[in-house]
Amino acid sequence: MAVLMDDAIFAALYCGQSHTEGSTYPLLYADTLKLVSRLPQRQPAANLPSRLDELFDKLLACSDRAGATRIEDAIWDVWMYDDHEGAELALERASSDIAARRFDIAETRLEILVRRRPGWAEAWNKRATLYYVLERDDESVAAIHRTLEIEPRHFGAMCGLGEILHAHGDNEAACLAFSRALRVNPHLNDVRETLRTLQHERQRYH
Repeated sequence: MAVLMDDAIFAALYCGQSHTEGSTYPLLYADTLKLVSRLPQRQPAANLPSRLDELFDKLLACSDRAGATRIEDAIWDVWMYDDHEGAELALERASSDIAARRFDIAETRLEILVRRRPGWAEAWNKRATLYYVLERDDESVAAIHRTLEIEPRHFGAMCGLGEILHAHGDNEAACLAFSRALRVNPHLNDVRETLRTLQHERQRYH
């Protein structure tokens, strides 16, 4: 079972407050945290396949890791599908470019892709990944924000946000992102361990 934060911390983060002394974040960070905090009340974009609802229900009900992995893979397959001619190929090529460190080419491909397919969450998520690798955190968070506007359940994007916040030293905000990802997908064992570690550290210093 995931370790979850209490509502008091959520309420503080709604106001965009940082819990690291002296730190400040762009307004976008606070707005993205609000999207994450309001996960239970938000609905996926209408263009997302209804099959995802069934898959997420199965993921929550699944009791074994092997079964959960198969369901996760199915979710990613749906997220990465697009019926627009050439869009999937463009995403695959951008992924290959990132892996090969052809970052300029990947950025150009993804810029074109999100302009042509602005409602495709996975195109934005891949853009967030690129900017994360390049340590362009503000741009990564902007792409994560757009991903979560379209697909509030995108546990990959929430984990990416958590990693950025953790790197910035705001562990409480990172815990929010990680805990929400675990509410959607409780089988993220590495994320659960990270969350527990961060919360234990918070308890030591409060």
